[in-house]
Amino acid sequence: MTKQINDTIIRAYRGEKTDYTPAWFMRQAGRSQPEYRELKKKYSLFEITHQPETCAYVTRLPVEQYNVDAAILYKDIMSPLPALGVDVEIKSGIGPVIDNPIQSLEDVEQLGEIDPKKDVPYVLETIELLTKEQLNVPLIGFSGAPFTLASYMIEGGPSKTYSKTKAFMYRQSDAWFLLMDKLADMTITYVAAQIEAGASAIQIFDSWVGSLNVADYRTYIKPVMQKIFESLRTYDVPLIIFGIGANHLLLEFNDLPVDVIGLDWRTSIKEARAMGITKVLQGNLDPAILLSDWETIEAKTKEILDESIEDEHHVFNLGHGVTPDIQPATLKKLTELIHSYTKR
Repeated sequence: MTKQINDTIIRAYRGEKTDYTPAWFMRQAGRSQPEYRELKKKYSLFEITHQPETCAYVTRLPVEQYNVDAAILYKDIMSPLPALGVDVEIKSGIGPVIDNPIQSLEDVEQLGEIDPKKDVPYVLETIELLTKEQLNVPLIGFSGAPFTLASYMIEGGPSKTYSKTKAFMYRQSDAWFLLMDKLADMTITYVAAQIEAGASAIQIFDSWVGSLNVADYRTYIKPVMQKIFESLRTYDVPLIIFGIGANHLLLEFNDLPVDVIGLDWRTSIKEARAMGITKVLQGNLDPAILLSDWETIEAKTKEILDESIEDEHHVFNLGHGVTPDIQPATLKKLTELIHSYTKR
């Protein structure tokens, strides 16, 4: 018997008309869920991702609890970096911390390559488990983009200014472009393996690229993003790009061979269209609003949905990820609102 998959979100990503506006939430897996918090008492993030059964459980839990239209694989953008020789640890309250930050061309030259079946078999096993047996909605795979990954690799951890990253980019441009090429090759190989294992769509998180101006984006980043998306275009899956505080780069994103552009809460659907953005849009409720009263949440959500219904090429999401203090019941109620309000 063939398993029935609700493919509404894939059709929306392709720009097709759907019966309602589909929705999922970045960082919907984990974070605020009590079941996940119990697991985190025993296992670290990396330990969970190394256990396919447990990782699949965490990934599918929000689909079961919130009735969202897609699952997103539970893992971190740092997950493939150890295969390259990067010593990374996710520290509670801090984020990714790298003990051997990149400082020179020699450091870049020493980076290895990823062989997904050998280096991250547990990721592929989790995808296969979910898509072949457990999910009735599409699974979204993902990767960090070269700039965002490089920012951690050079800074040694999270940053507010990305000053070391930018200085490296400007002062050691040969090393920078080699690093971009290596990370692009890793991204292509890593993402292709996720698709081949069963992922139905791919989101590339360039979370921190908004720290660059347009001219620098065009010079130092856009060519490598073009390379990544052109390579992934050979697979018949929707491709999504997302960045925080990147409204000044949206036209650059629109030039890339992607299907969908994710918006944060700073730019509305109408504003993006007025700028000349033609791709399907995804977003963009401010996650902080979900800590307010329901009347406010409903009003702010309907503002986005009114534009969504008029636009017809939109997938609902948050403008960034679910925070740990957002109640699961709120996310369930939010999904119900999105589906019922936009039913056509």
